[in-house]
Amino acid sequence: MSIDARPAPGGAAEEPAPDGVDMDRVGEFAGKVLGIMAAGATTAAIVVGDRLGLYAALAGAGPCSSSELAGATGTAERYVREWLAQQAAMGIVECEPVGGTFSLPAEHAAVLAEDGSPVSMASIALLVTGMHRRTDELVAAFRTGDGIPWGEQDPVTFESTERFFGGQYRGNLVGQWIPALDGMHERLAEGALVADVGCGRGLPLILLAQAYPRSRFVGYDVHGPSIETASRKAADAGVADRVRFEVDHCHGYPAEGYDLITFFDSFHDLGDPVGAAEYARSALAADGTVMLVELLSADTLVDNVAAPGTGLNFAASTFLCTTNSLSQPVGLALGAMAGEKRLREVLGEAGYGQVRRVSETPMNMVLEARP
Repeated sequence: MSIDARPAPGGAAEEPAPDGVDMDRVGEFAGKVLGIMAAGATTAAIVVGDRLGLYAALAGAGPCSSSELAGATGTAERYVREWLAQQAAMGIVECEPVGGTFSLPAEHAAVLAEDGSPVSMASIALLVTGMHRRTDELVAAFRTGDGIPWGEQDPVTFESTERFFGGQYRGNLVGQWIPALDGMHERLAEGALVADVGCGRGLPLILLAQAYPRSRFVGYDVHGPSIETASRKAADAGVADRVRFEVDHCHGYPAEGYDLITFFDSFHDLGDPVGAAEYARSALAADGTVMLVELLSADTLVDNVAAPGTGLNFAASTFLCTTNSLSQPVGLALGAMAGEKRLREVLGEAGYGQVRRVSETPMNMVLEARP
């Protein structure tokens, strides 16, 4: 199958343009849509390259042939040859036409071959493939207005979320975000009690437990499989003596007087974020702090849609965040791009008198809230 969005050659019969339709603009938009479709197909190809270690093998290897890459990864050359051609067509790998070799520039490797990189994006491809597997369910939700609980998403979604946000947490949590909270680094160093609500697979608490061995940490999430994974990862990291994970929801975990309660990219997913923030306030110590880590977003739709990457963010919000909120009581459905102003309104309604943005990255903003 071959698809060509170019206009018909001169002399070919052409359908007359409908009144008021600029056919040049039609052609331009058709080309844009074709590019979107090619990018969507490339998302699937990125998953293949990620799963098979093709990017990792290409990184730093210098120019290599399809046979050499297949040999290094234990894959079939004919498939690798076609995959490399597609990657070259999309500008991901560079092709040397004379020698028939391919290479992955170091700058591209930082994005696709290294999970530890702060700009790692291969895991986003997993998230997108998970969306494709749930289109029928989302179509039904559009018609009924019902939600889709997080636990009913494709399992690859949980892996993708952990891997993608993990780069942000490893790069910023201990070195930047915690020190930005008033006095929190010192409290954690001395020994504090911390709860993470909507903890998923638990990476932020594991990182904190490694950095602050005198403190104690507990993560809560309603998704049992994620809690099991988090507990296993804590044991593997050697911090199970000071961090534990339990199945519980945002209005039901033990109110034990926490010095810090965190919501890592989870607050906007909640059906009742006002109630969750009120409950967190009641569960804090007298001088405790709530920390929200949320996607960096503007306060207006116009500004948000004009910003780079927000097409992906709004898609994820449609498939994952809004649907999860609508599956729960209240169903406020803040959405992933709620913006600081709306988050402040929610926290204010929940009784927090002090809210400030303490840090931000190109991906996230961090809010500190106190009663």
